Amino acid sequence: MSVGIDIARVRALLPARPEAGHKGTFGHVFIIGGSRGFTGAVKLACEGAQRSGVGLVTAGVPEPLGDVMAASLLESMSFLLPATDAETLAGTPRAVGRALEFAAGKQAVVLGPGLSQHVETRAFVLEFVRQCPVPLLIDADGLNCLSTDLTPLDEASGSRVLTPHPGEMARLMKTTTAAVQQDRERAAATFAQAHGCVVALKGAGTVVADDSGAVLVNATGNSGLASGGTGDVLSGLVGGLLAQRMASLDATVLGVYLHGLAGDIAAEAMGERGMVAGDVVRAMPQAWRAIERGE
Repeated sequence: MSVGIDIARVRALLPARPEAGHKGTFGHVFIIGGSRGFTGAVKLACEGAQRSGVGLVTAGVPEPLGDVMAASLLESMSFLLPATDAETLAGTPRAVGRALEFAAGKQAVVLGPGLSQHVETRAFVLEFVRQCPVPLLIDADGLNCLSTDLTPLDEASGSRVLTPHPGEMARLMKTTTAAVQQDRERAAATFAQAHGCVVALKGAGTVVADDSGAVLVNATGNSGLASGGTGDVLSGLVGGLLAQRMASLDATVLGVYLHGLAGDIAAEAMGERGMVAGDVVRAMPQAWRAIERGE
C-alpha cells in the first residue's frame, strides 16, 4: 500500500545546515556523463546538484569535451576521463579505474546524463555500477546500458538509486511501457525489491519504492516537466542530497517532491507550455524556501 509524499514528510527530511559548516560539510557529488552532442545533459545535472545544498560538484566527462564543459560550468569542476574515437566514455580498465579512484573520495556519484549507449561506454557502466564504493544514482543512458545486464546491480555492495522514466523502466524489466504504466506502483516496488535498490519511476505521480517494501507517490509537478533535460536536473538534485549523507530513500523522496514543486512554481510564473528545464533550476531556491516554511 502506498502513501503520499507531502510537505510534512519532506520538511522532516531536510538535512541540517550548521552555521560553522564548510564545503566539505555539505559533501561532494561526482556526475559522470556526456558525449558528443549531449553535453547539455551533464550541465543540467550539475545545475540541479548545485541547487541541492551540496558543497561541491564535479562533472566527469570524456576528455575531448573538457573545454566545452569548463566554459559552461562556472560553479562546477571538471574531471576528464579517457574517451573513444566517438567522444564517449571509454570502457577500458584505465578509464574505469580512473573514475573509481576519483569517486572514492566523494560522498555520491550520478551516472548517466548524456552518456550514450556506445558499446565501450556500456562496458564502462557495467563495471562502474559493480564497483562504485559510494552511493550511486543511475539515470538516462546509464539505465539503458545497465538494462543489457543487471548482474552488476545485483553484485554491487553500495547504495544504488535508479530514476527511470517509463520507457527506461520497461527496458530494465524486459516488458512494455504500457505494462509499466498499467500498474506503476507495482512495477517500481517489484524491481526495487528484486534488485535491492531505490527506484523513482518518473511521470505523473512519480513513484518512489525501496527494497523494504516502502512505496510513496508524489503529488507535485505538472506537464511542463515533460520536456528534455528535466530528468537530468532531478538526477543531479537527488545526487546532491545523497552527497549530503542522506539515506537513499529519504534523498529520493525529498528530491522528487522539491523538483516537482519547483516545476509548479515555474508553471505558475510562465505557464506549463513554455517551461524548459532551466526554469525548473531557477525555481528551486523558491521551492526550498517553501518547504522550509512549511508552505
